[in-house]
Amino acid sequence: MDDIKIGEILLPGEESEQERRERKVRRRFWPTFRRAARQIPFSRDVVAAYYCAVDPKTPTRTRGILLAALAYFVLPLDLVPDMLAVVGFSDDIAVLTAAFAAISGQIKEAHYDKADEALHDRPDEE
Repeated sequence: MDDIKIGEILLPGEESEQERRERKVRRRFWPTFRRAARQIPFSRDVVAAYYCAVDPKTPTRTRGILLAALAYFVLPLDLVPDMLAVVGFSDDIAVLTAAFAAISGQIKEAHYDKADEALHDRPDEE
C-alpha cells in the first residue's frame, strides 16, 4: 500500500462523513477488534484510539483521521481480505500506524485508561 492511498484513506472528511463513519465504527469496532486482537501488535493503542475518536472533546481533525482509520479497520471491504491468516490485517495495521503518526500525541491518558478497563474487564462485550 503506498503513501498516497493511505493519505487518501486518512482524510478527515466533512462533518457528515465523520458522523457516518462514527456510526459504523461504534457498531462494528468490538466484533472486528476481537477477530483481529491477536494479529495487531498494538491492540491497546487501537482501543485507546477508538475512545479518542468517539470523545467529543477530541479536536475535529484528530477525530476525523481516527474515524477514517477505524472505519477502514471495521469495513469488510479491504485491499487485503481480513480473513486471510497472518496478512489479513496487515493493510489495516498500516493505515492505523499512519493515523497514529498523523495525530501524534492526541490520544490522552484517559483514553488509555478506558482502553485498559475495556481490555481487562470486558473483552467480549459490545
